[in-house]
Amino acid sequence: MGLFDGLMGNATQHSNEAIEKELQDVLISNERVDLAFKLVRDLIVFTDKRLILVDKQGVTGKKIDYKSIPYRSISRFSVETSGHFDLDAELKIWISSAELPAESLQFRKDKNIVAIQQALAAAVLQ
Repeated sequence: MGLFDGLMGNATQHSNEAIEKELQDVLISNERVDLAFKLVRDLIVFTDKRLILVDKQGVTGKKIDYKSIPYRSISRFSVETSGHFDLDAELKIWISSAELPAESLQFRKDKNIVAIQQALAAAVLQ
C-alpha cells in the first residue's frame, strides 16, 4: 500500500540516515536531518536549520528541484488532522507575509503530522 499511498499524495516517514546520505551535497556541515518523509520520489526534509523540499522531475528523476525554507522565514503554519471520511492530514506553511500558503503537504497518518507540528513549532518559535 506504500506506493499507492505515495501516488495518492500521501507522505510516509523515511530513514533520517538514508536521507542525510542522499542529500550530502545539499546539507551544510553540521546540519542534521530531524524528520524525513518520502512521497514516491519526492522528499520533505526537516533539518535542524531549515525545511528542504525535494522535487524530482521527469521520467528519470535526474532533474531535481531543491527548495530550502529557513525556519525564520516561516510566518505561520496550520495543521489539519484526518477525520472519518478524509483520511489525510495536511500541513500548510506561509512564508513571510504572504496571503496564500507557500506549501501545502499531505500526510497519511496523524502521528506524522503531530511530529511535524512539534518540530515546526520548536524551530519557528525559538
